[in-house]
Amino acid sequence: MRTGEPLPAVGEVLASLATGLWHWDTATGLVTVDAEAARLLGLPRHETVLTEAQTRARLHPVDWNEITGVIQLAVAESTLAEVRIRIMDDQGRVVRVVRSRSKPSFDPVRKAYELIGTLQEVTEPTPGTPAGRTAVTGDWRRSREAFLLDAGRALAEARSTEEVLRVAAALSMPGFSPDGLAVFGVEGDRLTIIGHHGQQPGDESPFTQMSLHTDYPAAEVVRTGRAVYLSSPEQYKERYPLTWPMAAQFGRHSWAFLPLTVAGRTMGAWMAAFAYPVAFTPDERSVLTTVARMLAQALTRAGAAETQRELTDGLQRSMLPTLGPEIPGMTLAARYIPTGGGLQVGGDWYDMIPLPRGRFALVIGDVQGHDVRAAGLMGQLRIAVRAYAAEGHRPDAVLSRASGFFHGLAATDGGGAGAGSDPRFATCLYIEVDPVTGVLETARAGHLDPAIRMADGTVLVRATAGGLPLGIDPDADYPTTRLGLEPGEALMLCTDGLLETGGHDLDTGWRRVRKTLETHEGDLEELADALVQAVHGPSSHHTTGPLADRREDDIAVLLLCRQGAGGCGPDTAVVPARQPVRRSMLTVAQAEPERIAAARQQLRELLHDWTCEDQVDSAVLLVSETLTNVLVHTDADALLVAEVTGAPGERRLRIEVTDTGDDLPHLRSPGELASSGRGLVLIELLAETWGVAPRGKGKSIWFELSEPGTP
Repeated sequence: MRTGEPLPAVGEVLASLATGLWHWDTATGLVTVDAEAARLLGLPRHETVLTEAQTRARLHPVDWNEITGVIQLAVAESTLAEVRIRIMDDQGRVVRVVRSRSKPSFDPVRKAYELIGTLQEVTEPTPGTPAGRTAVTGDWRRSREAFLLDAGRALAEARSTEEVLRVAAALSMPGFSPDGLAVFGVEGDRLTIIGHHGQQPGDESPFTQMSLHTDYPAAEVVRTGRAVYLSSPEQYKERYPLTWPMAAQFGRHSWAFLPLTVAGRTMGAWMAAFAYPVAFTPDERSVLTTVARMLAQALTRAGAAETQRELTDGLQRSMLPTLGPEIPGMTLAARYIPTGGGLQVGGDWYDMIPLPRGRFALVIGDVQGHDVRAAGLMGQLRIAVRAYAAEGHRPDAVLSRASGFFHGLAATDGGGAGAGSDPRFATCLYIEVDPVTGVLETARAGHLDPAIRMADGTVLVRATAGGLPLGIDPDADYPTTRLGLEPGEALMLCTDGLLETGGHDLDTGWRRVRKTLETHEGDLEELADALVQAVHGPSSHHTTGPLADRREDDIAVLLLCRQGAGGCGPDTAVVPARQPVRRSMLTVAQAEPERIAAARQQLRELLHDWTCEDQVDSAVLLVSETLTNVLVHTDADALLVAEVTGAPGERRLRIEVTDTGDDLPHLRSPGELASSGRGLVLIELLAETWGVAPRGKGKSIWFELSEPGTP
């Protein structure tokens, strides 16, 4: 080329230097290469467009992973990305080694990377030669640093030995990656296999319970605390002739055995085996040594966490009962999930207590705190409740005695010097069940109300009378509430951990649980699993990666189903088919006028799928009027029974309010300034039919509404 002549095209210059061009856009997933780059990739020598899968098939899988890591690091540092790439043929053999230099960029709108770079063939250093020991610099060193940062983060997030081993097996080291791994532990004077990868199950048998004095690299590493590097089968056979036949069967070409050291103590050894020769340059040894140190620390943390979890679970579960023998006509299921992390034992518990005459009691509670003291108090409280119930006391008396017992126990137990200044309380729900009639006698001490799923899937929270949590006032009273469990209905008792896990409050958490209760189809055991799964989701204890531990609080769930048509028990066929029914009962005492609001809310939940909203409003108004009339005009308590029968679109609502008063109400025309007398007038205007009936001692006021049909 003479002076003054135009410069040749860039492509021509690069072609004369045996350098190819390539362009990669991760948004489209296409890689464009010129003729020279195509030749270096082992393709016909002309410009072509490849997919990512086609390009990846031409590269060593380790190098492809390295490319993605280097690109992200180069974008973050606004530097060039330089990486070595091994080109493979169809038989998986390395045909050449090329070096790529590129300037990547990131498009935040498309969330994609784009880079234009060069490919140029380089000479691969022979393992063991001075060229093979050349130090890595520049982008190569940044690639190694990026790998170590990712490896450290992944190992730090592993919470079990199994997860640590999976993370170690998935590590893709820059420029070289082992295809076989083994982690050795020490028991006395013997080697043990903690885990391995890249070998078939059972291949580890010859290496299990091997003496530390055996002529084997891992044993030498444990004895001396120094790493052993073997770059070729010849080196292995020369240094360890006795155990070479055991290693020869795997067909590997290079091995690295590194000590797993924590606090100056060698706890085991890590073997990394390679299917191709590795020179083990100073930089490669540095990477392996760093990974071994992080692996040792991760295994130590995981082992300590597993020991603590095993102690926690064992302590907690040893205090929980079995559900006892089968109860005719009833099905029971229970779940307990401990809180996560360390010795965070909780105070949740449940119990099933056999009682005379075929009856039994269900108990669920939560002692304040997440520590060993809370678990100890829980165990003692559970025993006390069982004792009081076995003595034949009614639910209110059981909780009253338990509150006095727990008040003295929490103030004087062996909780340390400050036990008396750290009083505890406990919530509790005690239900006495008659399996023949389905009657539930409940007493509640600051706990969550029970919920009932009816045979048609409708779920209602049953408002119950309650008192203070146990231990606050030793003389507290606990009123009882009578509920009914119809055939085919299921009762759910739970602690607040089921509702509040995952950042929810009681309201949003209940909506999440209620959806599972309404939509689940299956038996009671499957329903219990579904409730826990809905709260926890995919468990980080069985999945690798940075998933958060969702076990923020311990959870206790107790389910009871009365077998019947549409129910969840095995004997549903023995109950004859009958008209679908929903029934709700609620007692409103003279001293509890605020329960009228609970009655209104419960009626709205009972009619949640009623086709006419105006009728729902009318029914709520009439219930409020009839209950108020009982409290104002009598000295008795009011019993509300609401029942829905029939198929959707043809249903009928019957509401009956009963009291023990003798005076029968009568319809009259109140004056303009009258303060009462309008209740029956409203019933006459809004109800389809109504009536007043004497009930021996007392009376009942009832009215009915018919659903107008599906719109």
